[in-house]
Amino acid sequence: MALVERRIGFLFGVFLVLLAFGAARASWLGLVRAPSLKRAAATQQKSDVVVPARRGAITDRSGVELAVSQPATTIAATPYLIKDAPRAAAALSDLLGLPEDELLRKLARRDTGFVYLARKVPAAKARRVQRLKLDGLEYIPEFRRVYPRDWMASQLLGSTGTDGQGLAGLEYALEDVVGGSNGERRLVKDALGKPIEVRDVKASEAGESVRLTVDADLQDRAETVLAEVGQQWRPKGATALVMDPRDGSILALANWPRVDANRPGAAPDYAQQDRAVASTYEPGSTFKAFTVAGALQDERVAPNTEFSLPQTIHVADRELRESHPRPWITGTTSDILKISSNVGAVEIGHRLGAERFDYWVRKFGFGKPTGVDLPGEESGIVLPLSNYSGSSMGNLPIGQGIAVTPIQMGVAYAAIANGGVLRPPHIVEAVGGVRRPLPRGHRILSASTAASLRTMLEGVLGPGGTASGAAIKGYKLAGKTGTAQKVDPRGGYSDSAYVASFVGFAPARAPKLLVAVMVDEPQGDIYGGSVAAPAWKKITSFALSYLKIAP
Repeated sequence: MALVERRIGFLFGVFLVLLAFGAARASWLGLVRAPSLKRAAATQQKSDVVVPARRGAITDRSGVELAVSQPATTIAATPYLIKDAPRAAAALSDLLGLPEDELLRKLARRDTGFVYLARKVPAAKARRVQRLKLDGLEYIPEFRRVYPRDWMASQLLGSTGTDGQGLAGLEYALEDVVGGSNGERRLVKDALGKPIEVRDVKASEAGESVRLTVDADLQDRAETVLAEVGQQWRPKGATALVMDPRDGSILALANWPRVDANRPGAAPDYAQQDRAVASTYEPGSTFKAFTVAGALQDERVAPNTEFSLPQTIHVADRELRESHPRPWITGTTSDILKISSNVGAVEIGHRLGAERFDYWVRKFGFGKPTGVDLPGEESGIVLPLSNYSGSSMGNLPIGQGIAVTPIQMGVAYAAIANGGVLRPPHIVEAVGGVRRPLPRGHRILSASTAASLRTMLEGVLGPGGTASGAAIKGYKLAGKTGTAQKVDPRGGYSDSAYVASFVGFAPARAPKLLVAVMVDEPQGDIYGGSVAAPAWKKITSFALSYLKIAP
C-alpha cells in the first residue's frame, strides 16, 4: 500500500511540475513574448497589398488608341503551402511559358513565405492557371500596359516598368497625369494561406487620358517612308517630323530603326532613342536660310542683291569651296539659296558680321531647348561669340561648327513659314478631355521678311534648284536641302560619314504643313537632294492629300 501511495505521489509531483512548467511557458509566451508573437502572426495572417491604379490611355488626335492598360494578374506563391512542387512546376510551365526548372526553384524555396512566379499575366491566361486549383498560389489583380499599334510611335510613346511607372518617352513625361494614384488592400488569411477577409484601406484612382496632336495615319506613313529609306540607304538612323507651322502642333514624329513598343528590350539602345529631340547633328546647308534671314531683316542684303561668286573663298587660314564644281558666276541672294552656294552664304555672313550673326542664331532658338512637351530634349551646341576664331565666319554661316536637333530645325523653319513667329512645339492636345492652351510664341522676323524668304526658298524646288526632284505637281513648295559632314572622333571632319536632310513647307505662300527629314550616315549617296528630299516628297504628298490642303 505504501508503495502505491509513493508511486501516486511521484506521478502527482511529475504532473505538478509539468503543470507549473506549462503555466510558466504560457506566462512567458503571453506576457514576455506576446508583442513579437503578435507581430509574427500578423505578418503571416495579414498582408497589405498595393492596388495599382489604371494608367490613363494615350490616343492620337482622333481618338485612336496608342497606349492602353488592360486587366492582368500577377501570380505569386507561398512555397511552404505547395504540396507537390515538381508537379506544380510542370503544370505551370506550360501555361505561363516559363522554364520548369526556374519555377521549381521558386516553389521549393523554404526561406520565404512569398515569391513572384509571373508578373502581369494576361487575364485569359491567368484564368487557365486558376482552374488548376493549386494550393499556395495567390492571384494579385494588376494592369499591363499594351500598345495596340505595336511598332507605331514607339520611341515617342516610350515604355513602362514592371511596377507600371513610366520609364521613357511620353510615358515618363506624363507620369503625373496618366499614372493615377495606387490604392491599398488588406488581406487576412487562414492557416492555409487562403484569404478570409479583404478590405480596401485606400481606393485607387485611375490616371487621366491624354489626347495627342499626332495623327495615326500620318505617323504610319512617315514611318513607312523611313523604313524605305532604311532599306535603300542603310543609314545609322533617320527621323521625320511633320508639324502644323501655324500653331506648332506635331502631327507625326517618326524614327528609324523601328521598335516594337510591346517588346522594347528586344531593340538596341540606340534604336530606342527619340532622335528628334535627343540627337544633335551639324545641319549643313539647311542652316543657310537663317544666315540669309538675319541679313534680310538687318537690311544687309535684299533678295535681288547680286554677288560675284568664285568657286572658292579664303577665310583666315581656310579655303572653302562649293560642293560641286562650277564656273565663276554672278548670282543673287535668291540664287545662293537655290543652288546652295557655300561661297555665297559666307559672303552674306560677312555682310552680317559675327556679332549680328550670333544674335540671329540665338534669336531663332538654337543653343537652348524648344520647350516641347517631350522628355530628354537636348539644347544643341552653339559656339559663344567670345570663342569665335578667324575662320568661324567661314564655317558657321554654312551650318558647320554648330549642332542642332531635328525639332529645333523644324521650329526655326516654322517661324519662317508662319510669318515670323517663333513658337514652342507641342504634342499634348488635351488631358482628361480638357484642351491644353497653345504655347505662346514671340515675333522674331517681320512678316515681310518671312514672306520674302519663303519666296526665295521656292527656288530650291524649282528648275535648277538642289531639290527640284521633290516638286509636287499643282503645289508651290519651299524648302532647303542639307548635306553635312560629321565630326570625326579622331579630329576634323569625316570623309565618309554625312547627314542628309531636307526641311520644307507647303503651300509656300500660306504654309499649313511643315515636314523635316534627317538621314544619319546614308550609304551609297550623301546628298540631301537625293537621299532626304525624295522621302520628304512622299510624306508631304500623302499629308497634303490626307489633310485636304488645296493646291
